[in-house]
Amino acid sequence: MSSLPRNPRIDALRGVSILLVLLHHFNIAYVLRDTAVARAFGWDAVHAVVRNGNYGVTMFFVISGYLITSNARRRWGGLGAIDARTFYVSRIARIMPCLVLLLVLVNGLAAAGVPMFRNHAPLGVPVSFWLVDLASLTFWMNVLIVTHGWVNYALGVLWSLSVEEVFYLTFPLICLALRRDVRLLGFWVLVVAVGPLYRAMHSGDEGGFLYAYFSCFDAIAIGCCTALLAERPPWPALAAGTAQWLAGAGMTVLYVAWPIAQSHVFGVTCIALGTAVLLIGAHANGSRGKAHLLAPLCLSGRISYELYLFHLIVLAGLRTVYPPSATHGDDKLLLLAVFLALSAALSVLISRGYATPLERCVKRQWLRPDVGAGRCPLLESRAG
Repeated sequence: MSSLPRNPRIDALRGVSILLVLLHHFNIAYVLRDTAVARAFGWDAVHAVVRNGNYGVTMFFVISGYLITSNARRRWGGLGAIDARTFYVSRIARIMPCLVLLLVLVNGLAAAGVPMFRNHAPLGVPVSFWLVDLASLTFWMNVLIVTHGWVNYALGVLWSLSVEEVFYLTFPLICLALRRDVRLLGFWVLVVAVGPLYRAMHSGDEGGFLYAYFSCFDAIAIGCCTALLAERPPWPALAAGTAQWLAGAGMTVLYVAWPIAQSHVFGVTCIALGTAVLLIGAHANGSRGKAHLLAPLCLSGRISYELYLFHLIVLAGLRTVYPPSATHGDDKLLLLAVFLALSAALSVLISRGYATPLERCVKRQWLRPDVGAGRCPLLESRAG
């Protein structure tokens, strides 16, 4: 299974998504209210940019669904011909090495006595590392967070990985059962319709409207539908030119105008649909464009999975050395630059020196030679 050429527009879109998440998490730790940026642009404007990082995860979900579906169609000639074993082994090869490394690091740092990496009991119920590790490895960390609170700071990001991998657990089975694109499209449209209904029913419960499976599946399903429609008239024409700018502008207005707690019912759907329009445009334009102007975003997009998993390791370390209560003013901006640089450097190191070699090793051992020879495009989907 040879690699497909990377699309710099999609990498840049993933780069935007991960940047929104990183800014959101940094501002939670080191509130930027007293910085020069807030004084120059106003705290309300800065806060509008950094408060809705969960919409960055929504964008990740859409991109993930799009890449998984489009690459599966190219690999097997159609979703009805998908090889479930190859699919699952490919997911394991990409997802598990980084996940296991994250758990080893967090467990080790907690055992060494670093407070930021220990488990906590925000709702008054202690949770063991055995349970947290089990929830992480079997993809119900989002359920654990809803029932017990944010029990471990550095592992909180795994709620979205749980959502994604539960969706993909059924992906090949649904493809094999329904086979035809029109049936799959109908099924995923139904999943899309369930999303805002579920979020509306749990509107007063943050765990329900942000982290539950059915409050997030619609974004992934929109990505799957986008892959089925991207090459079919009239969608490429409708998503070209002006539509791209309108989608981007609409997403920006929605993002900055309301906190996600107020806009989540249809806001998630709108952000996901806007991302879908941008993806169709990226598909139509391919690698055309001045990619070098977006090089930092493209790099962030290429290592977005590693960035998403490991950036809280860096942030927890900074919080240990530079406690937020003792950090003021523009020192926070300096720390922000250090945080972004260290997160990127750590992620590149893990990707090139650990995750990619181990991924290839797993593929060589468990997949046919023609599949395991190169990096499988199915593995490029994880956004988070």
